[in-house]
Amino acid sequence: MSTALAVTSPDLLLAPPDPHPAPAHVLDPPGGQSLEAALTETYALLEQHGALVVVHPSGLPTPFLHRLHTVRALLESRRIALVPVRLPPLATAVLVRQLRQLARCDFGPGVLAAAVRLLTHYLYAGAVLGSAVKPGRVPAEAAAHARSWVPGARFAVLAAPTCETVRLSGAGEAGPGLTGPQFATELTVAHGRLTSDWVTRTLPAHWRVGRVTEVPLPGDSAEWWGTGKLTEFVAAIPDVSVLYQLVASVRRDVCPWCGLEVIGDRCAFCAAPLPSTAPAPSAARPPSAASRPAPPGPSAAARPVVADPRGVRP
Repeated sequence: MSTALAVTSPDLLLAPPDPHPAPAHVLDPPGGQSLEAALTETYALLEQHGALVVVHPSGLPTPFLHRLHTVRALLESRRIALVPVRLPPLATAVLVRQLRQLARCDFGPGVLAAAVRLLTHYLYAGAVLGSAVKPGRVPAEAAAHARSWVPGARFAVLAAPTCETVRLSGAGEAGPGLTGPQFATELTVAHGRLTSDWVTRTLPAHWRVGRVTEVPLPGDSAEWWGTGKLTEFVAAIPDVSVLYQLVASVRRDVCPWCGLEVIGDRCAFCAAPLPSTAPAPSAARPPSAASRPAPPGPSAAARPVVADPRGVRP
């Protein structure tokens, strides 16, 4: 059984570094497509691939979210996983890019869908903002801290995997700076109505990223951050062999309800909790690109784990 990937906005489709990434289908909102057309489209994807993983922002408009659940219910299919992501828009797009890389590997649909939750812990997502933060999906502590500063001040906010805020001086320096990843990454940057040399020069040097790639700003970024005066950035693992080894190193289990092989503590397709098991050995950090895994093949059986930015731990 192969796995089709789908997203809810074309902004979530970035050009992957691999020459032949797995395709991702863009689902239309209710205003742009009838329910009958949505059912036909989804049914065709299931017939072609066998399973469908839909990655969508956790703040997806309610009518669109209802449409996704309606389609799954009417098709009476356990082969559709709706996976919400609580990340800034650019980080969600980078996550989808990683999933498209992994979809070419030998992971089943249950593992690929559960990898969304795992990979979010290895994305360092933030923004440089040029105006006071409005209440919204920005972490509350970051918004409160930013509003305490004088108007016009620039500051850098880290929204994931932890929340941090630093004020930028006139020279673009940020004192000790934001806490960065302790593993090899590349930086993806999207400029809004604010251009920041700190993101393209200071931050890459501080985080020791391998490369900086600029992309268009997602359409939902201004609403998510509460201002259009921003430059959004995400540091992520770019190498598919490292991503593969990261996911493959997590021991697996079989969902007791739908029978899919999964990682983590809950099936992304049927939401059934998995039985708890003995802890697995912890890993210090994601594997380096130098220690490339063997070509995708059979992997070990698993048990649920939780990941953090330092590695995979029970």
